[in-house]
Amino acid sequence: MTSDVFHDHEGKPLSYSDSEKRRLEREAARLFMRAYEHEFHQPMRHIWHNEPTKPDISCFLQGQSLDLEIAHLYASEQEAAIAAKDLHTKSHQDQYHGEEHLWAFLTDLASMDSSHKLHTALSRILHSKARKHYNTQRCWLIIRNASPLWGRKDFLQVLPHISIPANPFEKIWLLSDFRGTDPLLQLQQ
Repeated sequence: MTSDVFHDHEGKPLSYSDSEKRRLEREAARLFMRAYEHEFHQPMRHIWHNEPTKPDISCFLQGQSLDLEIAHLYASEQEAAIAAKDLHTKSHQDQYHGEEHLWAFLTDLASMDSSHKLHTALSRILHSKARKHYNTQRCWLIIRNASPLWGRKDFLQVLPHISIPANPFEKIWLLSDFRGTDPLLQLQQ
């Protein structure tokens, strides 16, 4: 375990994509912890990254160890791939073209039935994470909405129709906005 997003637990450098993945996980965990503390007045402290057999992040909730598995919800795999591109290695012209492509894609998505797309994407994450096994005593799943297509109102409409499969998580939480400013939504207690 380590709190470094650039190196593994042995101090070896991570690839850019692994570092970026850790950075996104850490940011989601930080936003969740801040929102949880604010809403429930229970301190959540310290963040460290785990190796693959354990959930992504560990922290302390009221002095007891708690693991967090982090998932980001995108409108499609293409949106996720575009968001994950290494813009630092692209020229300014390529960056502009990539942004143009993203906005064209998002415009196309806007014409689709958003509620159905959200239901499908959220169900896919829940079923995917439910099949995994984690070496942990206590784990919560944190899903962070990373798509600009959906907001809290959309989730509130879809959640009553979501079927949550049997899973290894004590609780499942949703950050309905990317910045973590909306109140948390709890999918499983």
